[in-house]
Amino acid sequence: MKRRLNLRQRTLTTIIMAFLLLVTMVFTGLFIGENQLAINIEDRNSPPSFANLFGTDWLGRDMLTRTIKGLTLSLAVGMLAAVSSTIIALILSILASWNRTIDYIVTWLIDLFLSVPHIVLLLLITFAFGGGFEGIVIGLALTHWPSLARVLRSEILQVKTAEYVGVSRKLGKSQLWIARHHFLPHLIPQLLIGFILLFPHAILHEAAITFLGFGLSTEQPAIGIILSESMRYLSTGMWWLAFFPGLALLLMVGIFDLLGQHIRRLIDPFHGQKGS
Repeated sequence: MKRRLNLRQRTLTTIIMAFLLLVTMVFTGLFIGENQLAINIEDRNSPPSFANLFGTDWLGRDMLTRTIKGLTLSLAVGMLAAVSSTIIALILSILASWNRTIDYIVTWLIDLFLSVPHIVLLLLITFAFGGGFEGIVIGLALTHWPSLARVLRSEILQVKTAEYVGVSRKLGKSQLWIARHHFLPHLIPQLLIGFILLFPHAILHEAAITFLGFGLSTEQPAIGIILSESMRYLSTGMWWLAFFPGLALLLMVGIFDLLGQHIRRLIDPFHGQKGS
């Protein structure tokens, strides 16, 4: 009789499978060249088939190839935005531990950003920086840090009351030394989980802004652009132009969300050690 995997083993298996799926997606997209995205008028408007699993568009371009390339581009945007947002959240949360005045300023900034409708703020910042790849990355980076910063700040407030932090202060250790040796190691699990969970939000918002015409250039095969262009052809019955790219985007976001949840479960002392 086969022994069932306990919760920790199942969690590790899920994390590995999700990670392998993402890596496969990225490497597949990186090896897609311009020739595979070329126009083929003779094969335009073809529905899904064995030759073209996602069908072709009005220019005869393979939708499966365009979708994978678009997901890779969205992943790159999400990576840069998530890294930038995580760094901003970390810096501000550590600065908040310096004194009450800085803590008040950081808290005020967090409340300010959270009080403004997210999509409106993202649109304004992206438009202010000229749109395109740089504009959308900057916009995502400057709008996705507040929630993580609030979590990190609360974690630091708990660590500040620890006895070993007080001992370090009495020994004359600087704020920077305390932040590097006491705060940062304690924040690493939250940083990792927060970084991964920022991906789904960043990717979806990138697709939304691009769909509205304020994000990536129309020359790039981004998912938002593919969905925006497909709206003109849905009334003619070409449903596959929006269905498959949209489904692929939701699957990638779901994989990231699943990855984040299981890493949190693995790191958590209770869930990580609990058996089946």
